[in-house]
Amino acid sequence: MTLPEIPDTMNYYISGIQEKNRRILSKAITLIESSLPEDQEAAGELLEALLPHTGNAVRLGITGVPGVGKSTFVEAFGMYLLGQGLSLAVLGVARKTREAMLICEAAGYDVIIVETVGVGQSETTVASMVDFFLVLMLAGAGDELQGIKKGVLELADAVAINKADQDNIKKAERARKEYENALHLLRPASPAWSPPVMTCSAVEADGIAQIWSVVTSHRKKMIASGEMETRRKKQAIDWMWSLVDEGLKYRFHKDRRVQKELPEITEDVNNGKMTPTFAANRLLFFLDNKR
Repeated sequence: MTLPEIPDTMNYYISGIQEKNRRILSKAITLIESSLPEDQEAAGELLEALLPHTGNAVRLGITGVPGVGKSTFVEAFGMYLLGQGLSLAVLGVARKTREAMLICEAAGYDVIIVETVGVGQSETTVASMVDFFLVLMLAGAGDELQGIKKGVLELADAVAINKADQDNIKKAERARKEYENALHLLRPASPAWSPPVMTCSAVEADGIAQIWSVVTSHRKKMIASGEMETRRKKQAIDWMWSLVDEGLKYRFHKDRRVQKELPEITEDVNNGKMTPTFAANRLLFFLDNKR
């Protein structure tokens, strides 16, 4: 017997999400990731309806240098949180991660972890959407080998030296002191918080509880000082402008006159027949004038 298909109404999504129905959660995330205009309209309505039920989760970003064992750490950290009776959602950074995070919050997840996809621009992206940004490091390797820059340390709310086990414990402790000294040279992002440097072993699940304790301590201080609310408001405004920029670029490239004139104008700039300034003004002129 074939069961009738359930209609994808707002009530269907909202009730399913609040019941933590994984199938409906997946469908909702697929909806917000769709580029179809009708899906985008529905996704906007869904997020607006869910908004009152968001904002209560701990938003935690995690990045790590190559070879640091980030996946192993996230697994060990996640198991610890589950053991504490907390519910957890893990997201990889993508174009619609912020929207997916709101859906997970509306579903009642206590902690949402957002992982970076590697070393690069994704650190800044993740740090701009979370409450706490954890940077995982290794002992016994220079920054040039680890592929990390000072800018990443400036984003950190805490640093953890992973793989502090077996014969690597002393190296990890030395690295901890070195990074602690480095962080002291940087101006803290918050007057209420100085990023600590810890050691841990994801394989042996050692130091995991301490890291969670640091996360919760940071949260309490940020809420008490009012910085949590300020930070999230700023993130919301930044998110709005990033979507405006994205939308403007999309509309620009979809404009028929732009599509028609762009190849020739690009060629003229490439050959030195037209200045970039004049070319940009000409292209933007098409958007200023109605057909």
